[in-house]
Parts: sequence; structure tokens; C-alpha cells
Amino acid sequence: MPPETTRATQTAGVAYAGAAYLLWGVLPLYFLLLVPTGPWEVVAWRVLLSFVFCLLLLTFTRGWAAFGVILRQPKLLGWTALAGLLIYVNWQVFLIGTLSENVVETSLGYFINPITTVLLGVFVLKERIRRLQWAAIAIAAIAVVVIVVAYGDFPWIALSLTASFGVYGLIKKKIGPAVDAVSGLTLESFWLIPIAVVQLIVVAQTTGITMGANGWPHVLLLAFAGVATAVPLLLFAAGTRRIHLTVIGMIQFITPVMQFLIGVVVLHEPMPSERWAGFIIVWIAIAVFVVDLLLAARRGRRIPRVEAA
Repeated sequence: MPPETTRATQTAGVAYAGAAYLLWGVLPLYFLLLVPTGPWEVVAWRVLLSFVFCLLLLTFTRGWAAFGVILRQPKLLGWTALAGLLIYVNWQVFLIGTLSENVVETSLGYFINPITTVLLGVFVLKERIRRLQWAAIAIAAIAVVVIVVAYGDFPWIALSLTASFGVYGLIKKKIGPAVDAVSGLTLESFWLIPIAVVQLIVVAQTTGITMGANGWPHVLLLAFAGVATAVPLLLFAAGTRRIHLTVIGMIQFITPVMQFLIGVVVLHEPMPSERWAGFIIVWIAIAVFVVDLLLAARRGRRIPRVEAA
């Protein structure tokens, strides 16, 4: 591949991945526009409308043949079902956090997500990690202890988000290129349809369905939930195919930084000194983690290439 093509591919990859993380970063503001719709109803519509949007994408991109190949592999179907359950937990907890004025805590979950991914690699994939990565993990653990003890509040939203998305990413890595982004999201949404229907029935019997009860602007915003869910995931998939994971590892901090700023600056969520202490320790862990990524990338560039005979 000519150097110009390689540079163009990498530039496109950075653009795709950056766009995905930017969209994920502003999602709290979008979901806040859906009030008075509660988190349980929002996630139900998010599942159903994502499924419809993915069906349209499969038709538009002529992806039904690849989708049919996946349907004939029970093992892959099982992995997509598990991935669907994990992303459901992630979506539901994220909506509960956002709509209960805990956007800052959702950002904490995504700040520590890269470190969670490293831990999963160690204990599940039996990968070996470097000393600086162990240091980052230890510092992040100290941060969680500080938040629990000093701030006096167990960060269940943050830990649920990082655990669910971390294991979700592990499954996506396992099934790899066998399941393309659109087919994967289609199946994940499909498995969640029964849960979404039950949630809508429960909401209808309790607080009442808000779809169509608050004017057409609200209907359109709620209907956009499927697109808002699928587009960042598809951009992310396009980006990861074009650039190294080291670059992804640094770009992904766009999302929690934006969410943190939205929570503190825009929504004026409380940030007492104890909470600041926990976040500062997390940021130190992230700094150690990024330094390790940069050093590893630099060492990789220094390794001479062996030309094929």
C-alpha cells in the first residue's frame, strides 16, 4: 500500500473514531431533551428503533447475505445475545445516571474503562501487561476507594458502566471480523425486543407512555433515539478497522472529558472536595496509562522491519 494511501486511511480512521467519541460525549444533552420520558421508556424505544434503523441499513447496504451467514452459526448467535444483554445494561444504567443528574459519575465510568479493559485482558485472555499498566490499575483502585470512603457514596453507576462496556468490548473482540457492525447491532437489538416490550407495558401501567403525549417535537426527538444509538457504533467500527488500538486508546478519552464538563459546567452537578480528590487520582492513573501507550508505540516504531525473501 502506497504511503499516501496509508496516511489517508489513518486520517479517515481518526476522523471516524473521533466523530464516534464526540457523539457519545454529547449524548447526555440529547437524552436530557427527552424529558419527561423516563430512562426505562427511553431505553425501550432505543432498542426498538435501533432494530428498525439497522434493518433499513442492511437493506440499503445490501448486507442481508452476510447477515444470513451469521444466522447459520448458533455459536455466533449466542455471543450476540450475550453482547445484547451487556449493552442493554450499559444503556439502562447510562440513562438512569443521566436522567438522575449523575452525568459526572457516568463520565467516571468511561474514564476508568480503558483500565478495566486491560484487567479483562489479564484475567480472561491471560495477557501479560507492563509495569506502568499495573501502576495505572493500582492508582485507579485507590481512586475508587477514595470516592467510596471519603465521598461516602459507592459509585455503582460508574462501575456498572465500565464493567458492562468492558465485557461487551471483550465479546466484540472475540467474535471479531465474523460479525460486521450492522449485523451485530441488528442481532443485539433483536434479542432485546422482548425486554423492551415488557418495559413499555410496565411503563404504560405505571407512569404512562410519553411517546405522542408531548407534541410532535418530542416525538421526533424520541424517534431519533435509534439513529443516535447506531451511528456512533458504526463510526467506531469504521475507525477501529483503520487505525491502531494505541490511537483508539488515546482518542477514547474525548467522551468522558466531554461528559464531565457537561455535568460540572452545564448541569452544575455537585463536586465537593472529596469527589475532586477521587477524580484527580483517576486522572493520574489515566496519565500513567497514556504514557505507557506512547512509550509502547515508540518502542514498536524502533523495531526494524524484516523484509520477506
